[in-house]
Amino acid sequence: MKKKWIAIYSLIFLLIAAILAAPASAHGTAQVDVPSLNVRSGPGLSYSITGSLGQGDQVTITDEQGDWYRISENGWIAAWLTTSVSSGGQEPAAASGKTAVSTVNRLNVRSQASLSGAVLGKMNKGDTARLLSETNGWYEIEFRGTRGFVSAQYISVSGSAQQPAAAAAPAASDSYFTVAVNGLNVRAQATTASAKIGMVAKGQSFSVLSVGGDWVNIRLADGTSGWVYKAYGTLSGQPAASAPVGTGNLSGISIVIDPGHGGIDGGTSGYYGTVEKGLTLQTAEILAAQLRAAGASVTMTRTSDVYINLRNRVSVAHQLGADAFISLHYDASYDRSVNGFTTYYQHSYQQSLASHLNGGIDASTILLNRGTRQGNYFVLRENMQPAVLIELGFLSNPNEEQAVSNDYYRRQAAQGITNGLINYFN
Repeated sequence: MKKKWIAIYSLIFLLIAAILAAPASAHGTAQVDVPSLNVRSGPGLSYSITGSLGQGDQVTITDEQGDWYRISENGWIAAWLTTSVSSGGQEPAAASGKTAVSTVNRLNVRSQASLSGAVLGKMNKGDTARLLSETNGWYEIEFRGTRGFVSAQYISVSGSAQQPAAAAAPAASDSYFTVAVNGLNVRAQATTASAKIGMVAKGQSFSVLSVGGDWVNIRLADGTSGWVYKAYGTLSGQPAASAPVGTGNLSGISIVIDPGHGGIDGGTSGYYGTVEKGLTLQTAEILAAQLRAAGASVTMTRTSDVYINLRNRVSVAHQLGADAFISLHYDASYDRSVNGFTTYYQHSYQQSLASHLNGGIDASTILLNRGTRQGNYFVLRENMQPAVLIELGFLSNPNEEQAVSNDYYRRQAAQGITNGLINYFN
């Protein structure tokens, strides 16, 4: 009998050992996007560093917790510094329906079609989900067993996307299309799978070149043409009264971009040596290009590494009578764990602009949103125009410094500011 129990205990021990030795189920593969990525003993910046990975290294994800990936028994990496290479474990989209494909990393899946909706999860670039419906610039999707909403501007649609009509009917020369929603995409072809070539704003009217099925081919102000979805506007024999006409949502808007610091004033510097004055200028250049593409008139307080005093920066906004003044900065703290972006205003007439820009950045980037706050900064306090000062991340935080020091983040931040301005002015 004793030998029998020994044999049973031995079998149980072997079964337990086999379970412990089995590999953890994979959640996909991640590729490192930064030159050096710390591997930590737990899912957070407070955990000790146990190793590092190099740019281009690929690792298997065995677990996820918040914004962190587990890659070994005691190894965790920051998910926002990686790109998803494959997405194991997610449900495939229904074969008969449309598929939503994320075009960016860390796209928020929200509980409702609004920036105020709770974040239910995140999609990485290339992740797919079953597309359920579309409403006012948002897609309802089913992703990993969860139903939620994602911003349509970061989604490409495949599957049963509409194709251009075989023979679009020419429109009368006096036919106009008036946009009924904010931020309507203009596409190169009459299909949601086609490339976006711009956006138009609510209330704008455009001459119609032709109509094909559910799509309208419109003439833009620069002479080019593009396709818009017919359901998001109205066709009539004349343009809407006093409707602005342009290639973007910011036509006729004057914006001053103020890249913080410069010349002898370097601003703060990061753990890895990133200097603020260079980062603000790089971000400003990207933002200026996006705003001009949206039709805005843009002036920068500096376009090179020179020192400009604060009073002269503000005077640019006053002389132009600018519709908005945006000062770009990157933050620092003695506590290296502090992270996130913050949007500052001083006067009540600046608060609405700050709120809109903060919401735009929150929807476009992966950084923690520290909200809008009053800040007694000279460029805000002495500014008679709607003005904000944005701290776009902490260079004192090593991981965040790596995240914000690449063009991908700067493009996303600039897109968020652009979207915020579009919502503010419309």
